[in-house]
Amino acid sequence: MTEQESSRYIDATAADWIARLDRGPLSQEEEQTLEAWLSGDPRRRGAMLRANALSALSESAEAPDPQPRAVPPAPPEPHMPPAISRRRMLAWTGAGGMAAASLAVLAITTRPAAAITTGLGEVRRVTLDDGSTIVLNTQSSLRVRYGDKVRRVELLYGEAYFTVVPDARRPFVVDLPGRPLRAARGAFRVRRIEGKPVDILVDQGGLSLGEAGTAGGVFMPAQTRLSLPGSVESPLPAPQAISTDHIARALAWRDGKIAFEGERLDEAAAEFARYSRTRIEIRDPVLAGEPVTGLFSASDPVGFSHAIARVFDAQLDQQGNAVILTRRARQP
Repeated sequence: MTEQESSRYIDATAADWIARLDRGPLSQEEEQTLEAWLSGDPRRRGAMLRANALSALSESAEAPDPQPRAVPPAPPEPHMPPAISRRRMLAWTGAGGMAAASLAVLAITTRPAAAITTGLGEVRRVTLDDGSTIVLNTQSSLRVRYGDKVRRVELLYGEAYFTVVPDARRPFVVDLPGRPLRAARGAFRVRRIEGKPVDILVDQGGLSLGEAGTAGGVFMPAQTRLSLPGSVESPLPAPQAISTDHIARALAWRDGKIAFEGERLDEAAAEFARYSRTRIEIRDPVLAGEPVTGLFSASDPVGFSHAIARVFDAQLDQQGNAVILTRRARQP
């Protein structure tokens, strides 16, 4: 059996393909190789879209030609299909690949107070009119308010991953309760779940947290994480450095996965409840406290429960939309 590729390896391969597409159209042989690669693991198409977004972010930071010249494209040879280009490939990838990865691609023209919401188990990628992108996790909602002086987004609830394209005239602001988050460029995740502290993770670039020009603000560089205190009166804690593996686990939901590393079983069950109507019920307090580690499909709580039952020698019963886990009765 072939060993499954790691998400890091897939991302690196996707970045290499984007770089090759930037150098010019692919040959017929290269096109076939890329198509075969994309047709394999469903995570690869999502990785191509993320690599393209990061490449576009880098390109937009470069100084433009002060006197750009329009060059008309050469027509394709008669009766010959045009070679695959980066734009054509991304359109094709978005159509087939995002469906395979359970992501819906939605291009919107931002209007005042435009709202975007995802349902149970839905993950959606949104491209804003400035080229910035947002990936919304399940049961999330945000409101977009773009203006002439500021690009403003309010995360109402849920979880979102932002990739910000630089704009020297307009900062990108994510409104959080009493703690506006400002980014000039970069990629970061904000998680706002009821009953839990707002959690911010910076993947690339950097961002500032707090009102501009006031004391008490905090700058978060890449590969850091911070949880907001419950009261806006409380000082902000220092960002904590995190590893790339930690970031990959925290962002696994973009590929339809849930990653655990030592969380309690009842916490894992609550996380699965965000993605599915099937509920995992644990009717043993000792079993509920068992640690869980691994990468699981977010849409398969039943498969996860079967794995847990095998590992912890538990009894599994399914009653309608409930999967019930209990300890097996010990034999006398």
